[in-house]
Amino acid sequence: MSGTWMTTRAWLLMLPLLVIMVAVIGWPLVDTVRLSFTDAQLVGTAGNYVGFDNYTRMLTSSNFTRTLATTSWFAVISVAAEMVIGVLAALLLNQEFRGRAILRGLMILPWALPTVVNATLWRLIYNPEYGALNAALTQLRFIDDYRSWLGEPGTALAALIVADCWKNFPLVALIALAALQAVPRDITAAALVDGAGPFARFRFVILPYLAGPLMVALVLRTIEAFKVFDIIWVMTRGGPANSTRSLSILVYQEAFSFQRAGSGASLALIVTLLVTVLAVAYATLVRKTAGSAA
Repeated sequence: MSGTWMTTRAWLLMLPLLVIMVAVIGWPLVDTVRLSFTDAQLVGTAGNYVGFDNYTRMLTSSNFTRTLATTSWFAVISVAAEMVIGVLAALLLNQEFRGRAILRGLMILPWALPTVVNATLWRLIYNPEYGALNAALTQLRFIDDYRSWLGEPGTALAALIVADCWKNFPLVALIALAALQAVPRDITAAALVDGAGPFARFRFVILPYLAGPLMVALVLRTIEAFKVFDIIWVMTRGGPANSTRSLSILVYQEAFSFQRAGSGASLALIVTLLVTVLAVAYATLVRKTAGSAA
């Protein structure tokens, strides 16, 4: 059977999937690009062509720059904390001790919970009237009165970061734990015999095995954190005073709350472009990391 016929048959077999992808992804994307160059409303007229006015207005808006800064800060802090906590948890669970299997199973629970459920649980914990956090801190005399952790601009974003870290650090821990299983025992034993301390063994023996998998975890979590919507929407809806509003929430408000479909489409494409740039940059780092490891 000729190679040409094999190639043709392969494309014919993939044709139904390609048609579905074009219908589900391709056409909505093309229509979003078309809408972004109009002043269309969500309900009403189809809108007139306005060129790059929507993009110019969005990029020069103080709301966009402030929201971009909030989203970037949320992504950087939460992902950094998840990476550190995840690696520490993996190092702990890689040790042999009684009940390790049970603890590994329990660690998966926060990640297995739906994000909406996780957000609702943390909203109850932060409740200013009967929340568990206020009760614990008051009894320990760290604070004198109950506080509205999600109702104050100075603490709301930090509270969201804690909730997001608790939800997602198990993913990093599982990836790191799987990588730790590949570290040869004889190498770590030799390093211990040579007098290497815990930090030296981690830096020169364990970390090279973790670098590639951790880079993958970093890529996945950064992209997810940058386009976060659900946990913030359930807990604060972007408040108070828009102090926790993410780019995805801004897109939702622009397109559906204010019913400006044209400018909402342009903002959605800007966010998509930013996430794509992040993905490409991280993919380049992953290839370089894999190449240096090889």
